Amino acid sequence: MRFAIAAATLISACLPLLASAQATCSSDGQPRPVAVFERFISADCEACWGESNTPAPSARSPALVLDWIVPTAAGDDAPLSAAATNDALARLQALGRSAPARSDVHIAATEAPAPGRLRVAHGLPFNDYLGAAISLSPARGGSQRVATPGPWTFHLLLVESIPAGAEGTAVARNVVRNMLQGSWDERNQLSKKEQYGWKEIRPMRIPEGAKPERLRMVGWLQDAQGRMVAAAQSACR
Repeated sequence: MRFAIAAATLISACLPLLASAQATCSSDGQPRPVAVFERFISADCEACWGESNTPAPSARSPALVLDWIVPTAAGDDAPLSAAATNDALARLQALGRSAPARSDVHIAATEAPAPGRLRVAHGLPFNDYLGAAISLSPARGGSQRVATPGPWTFHLLLVESIPAGAEGTAVARNVVRNMLQGSWDERNQLSKKEQYGWKEIRPMRIPEGAKPERLRMVGWLQDAQGRMVAAAQSACR
């Protein structure tokens, strides 16, 4: 009961911050990613982090780039352990891949047409947490309903954007720091007044060592067959 009260208090505190910041820290007006480009790095491979020939998507095609640091048996003694997360292991398992000895890349294109408008947003840091949101709503100028009723699986990720030349990396990176996964179907569909969409608002913990000014949200949506149908990433203006 005590945990439930604390969680409710935290969510209530995050809501006004999220509402006030949605116009400036969201995916609104950002190019729609045509692919999700995921790089996995073993926490044991310090050299992989600094490689200048790190794979990257074409600059001509907007892609959502993610960097997962995969924990190893070395635990906290691994050179990159500070940014390693068990979410990376969960993601590899979902993809049917083993943890890499050095590094690995997975690329998935988003399949058109999207079922609606996918949006991600976040508020300001509050007591080591960030209010985050992901939503699917009817496409602008189209029907007042989402194209199909689901079910959909969403992934909402808190990433730390590290510029090239910082922290020893030769390329810009979006290091995954936290992940939320869930599903939407007709049972939790919004009311008609909210135009047949879905929305999730949650507080996400900011890991120790992450720099709040570098944080942003990315997300994607998969259909019942596991196909990636939409992706979005936030930017602060």
